[in-house]
Amino acid sequence: MNEQQIVNHIADKLAIKPGQVRATLALFDQANTIPFIARYRKEATGELDEVQIRQIKVEFEYLTALNQRKETVRQTIEEQGLWTDELAKRLDAAVQLQEVEDIYLPFRPKKRTKAAIAMEAGLEPLAHFILNQNGKTSPEDAAAAYLSDAVPTVADAVTGACNIIAEKLSEQASFRQYLRKQLWKNAKLTCSLAVEEADAGAMLTYKEFSEFIRHIPSHRILAINRGEAQKILKVTLAADHDAYIAHLAGTVTKPGSPFAGLLADTASDSYKRLIFPQLEREIRNDLTERAEKQAIDVFSENLRHLLLQPPLSGHTILGLDPGYRTGCKAAIINAYGDVLDYGTFHLTSSQKQRDESAATLTRLIKKHKVTLISIGNGTASYETEQFTARLIQENRLPCHYIIANEAGASVYSASDLAREELPDLDVSIRGAVSIARRIQDPLAESVKIDPRSIGVGQYQHDVNQKQLSAALDDVVESVVNYVGVDLNTASAALLQHISGISASVARNIVACRNENGPFHNRRELLKVNRLGPASFTQCAGFLRIKKSDMPLDNTSVHPESYDLAKAIVKEYGFTLKDLKNEKKLQLLQSKLQMNAAAKLADKLDAGLPTIRDILEELRKPGRDVRDALPKPLTRKNVLSLDELKVGTIVRGTVHNVVDFGAFVDFGLKTPGLIHRSELCNHSFRHPLDVIHVGDIVDAVIISVDAARGRIGLSIKQLEQKK
Repeated sequence: MNEQQIVNHIADKLAIKPGQVRATLALFDQANTIPFIARYRKEATGELDEVQIRQIKVEFEYLTALNQRKETVRQTIEEQGLWTDELAKRLDAAVQLQEVEDIYLPFRPKKRTKAAIAMEAGLEPLAHFILNQNGKTSPEDAAAAYLSDAVPTVADAVTGACNIIAEKLSEQASFRQYLRKQLWKNAKLTCSLAVEEADAGAMLTYKEFSEFIRHIPSHRILAINRGEAQKILKVTLAADHDAYIAHLAGTVTKPGSPFAGLLADTASDSYKRLIFPQLEREIRNDLTERAEKQAIDVFSENLRHLLLQPPLSGHTILGLDPGYRTGCKAAIINAYGDVLDYGTFHLTSSQKQRDESAATLTRLIKKHKVTLISIGNGTASYETEQFTARLIQENRLPCHYIIANEAGASVYSASDLAREELPDLDVSIRGAVSIARRIQDPLAESVKIDPRSIGVGQYQHDVNQKQLSAALDDVVESVVNYVGVDLNTASAALLQHISGISASVARNIVACRNENGPFHNRRELLKVNRLGPASFTQCAGFLRIKKSDMPLDNTSVHPESYDLAKAIVKEYGFTLKDLKNEKKLQLLQSKLQMNAAAKLADKLDAGLPTIRDILEELRKPGRDVRDALPKPLTRKNVLSLDELKVGTIVRGTVHNVVDFGAFVDFGLKTPGLIHRSELCNHSFRHPLDVIHVGDIVDAVIISVDAARGRIGLSIKQLEQKK
């Protein structure tokens, strides 16, 4: 494909205009990041969003790799002196790497196969004789002329010739394409146990499993792969092999041929030994890749919603990291995340220790005016929640508690970053600080943790870790830039995810801030070591300065559009300085109308998307986009399993969404499961189409299995009752 063909192909596949693809690729060539292009180059791309821009990048990289592979194949075949116009047409028409590999297969350098050995023994003419099926001479009579030290018998000669034919049959691109299509349509994945039932554990579900590969969901593929890797399951691809062998034999056998039987046997050998094993591996790999992509997509979407959880700002928070033997670690932070107090309390030990802990914690809560308690959801979480609920009730404390996802807290607390941030605290106390901070600002704290440790996916340890890390890093980058960060309070861990800022530059920003005090305006960023004009262009719009001498620095308006913003404000009879005056700002906002954007764009000779974005920012300067989302659910009381009955309506927070449903924390040690069949009354493709991590939902309990600790919930049945 030439450049124009690539552009057209991407445009057709993504249902966008070629000009949009061309403009986006040009912006990539100029080292622009995806968040920057999506936010500040809308006129150039025709307002493509991040998903579309990322798809363009992925497709372009794939087609570039395809072109490179085509060129390698062409050169290899030319070097063999076998290049033809027909091959050129087929190779040029190929749009998938698999098609290129099918074309290349007959020309690929061979290992020392049975066919290669037979050809070395001079049996290729005999193979052609059998394939041509023209003469009346039997294969055995024809084979007599090919006997040698390497081929001592007629049977050896015929077998060698058939090995050559079998390899040639296996290299037929047309049959491989036919078989691939048929297998995807009709084949089934089947499982049987490779161990005794007592040793099968959760894999006992797949004892006699069989399902069409076109229907099998991704989470089931990954579960089967795990069972196979653990040598618990035997997995095969079941298909109508006899029909496909007959079809292959029919491609080479002439009607009434005396060689029909021999060619049928050869076709069977080719199919069983060469073709089907290769396609089985290919299909299993393809199934795995699709399943891994689905799992990574689910994890990515869950992570996005987790990172977008609204901050519970303005609170003094007590973070509790529960534990049995070593006690519960506690840390109190103020509204800015600074540690005020900390300690270790035994909440699950003797009555005397519980009473002492209750008295001390009550005193600390009152002393520091704690308004919210954040409890980690790990070991001893339920007991800690019971203790906290009693503490609040018995002492009439003016605070609520919330259960925090503590996944990754221990990883963070032992990291170099934690030692740098909290050098005077023990590693165990740092975990409690993290549990408190991740409620205060989920995004700022969560970016300090490897996303794979956050635990909001399915089978995340069974997928390609490199691809998972890349996808999750993209999500973190997308969310951080979408929300924006406070330049004067953000950690280096948060800053390094901003467009155009590397980890080293992020550290330089923090060092500059520590040495010279807070930044007064965005332009001062240019004083930071190794942050030049190009980086400034990429990052400036995503960084906020609340008390800047330029009021637009606390918005997402890019410095390159300040003059335009000034002109817009002037159209309404105001100046940028008026944005600092609350009354004048409110008066300006009362006059702003989004439907005036088109007229302003014409008058000021500016792009309509940029005008709309500036008007939106002027309407709500300094806003946090997360504020529009529902706040996390807090509690004062705790439920027990004994209290639960079928038909009880509960309210909870979705903490994970998977292919088969959603898990909801509604105040019990064990989360409830809303199976996908109980989500809603209308059809949908995936649970993520109707429910997300962080959603607060009402559901009715439809099953309670106390022995196995399982609670079934339904939103659909609750809706039907209304």
